[in-house]
Amino acid sequence: MRVDFGRKFVKQLKKAPKEIRTAFVERFELFKNDVFHPLLNNHALTGEYKGCRSFNVTGDWRVVFKEVSKDFILFAAIGTHSQLHKGN
Repeated sequence: MRVDFGRKFVKQLKKAPKEIRTAFVERFELFKNDVFHPLLNNHALTGEYKGCRSFNVTGDWRVVFKEVSKDFILFAAIGTHSQLHKGN
């Protein structure tokens, strides 16, 4: 599986608190081994992010990603639930 990180995602991750960046690295390892690991709560999204999926980094922080093809995933955004879904 090929993974790429979108510009928006990289910018948001750099601004995230250190403990969130650390938690993301741990969850990303789980994701690479099993995209549907129960701790990730990988699920499809609706609304603005329709066609994308999300997984939990912490209780409130989420990663939004898109399966571009069977072998390619693009990480699009990271933030708290309210940051990602404001206005929805």
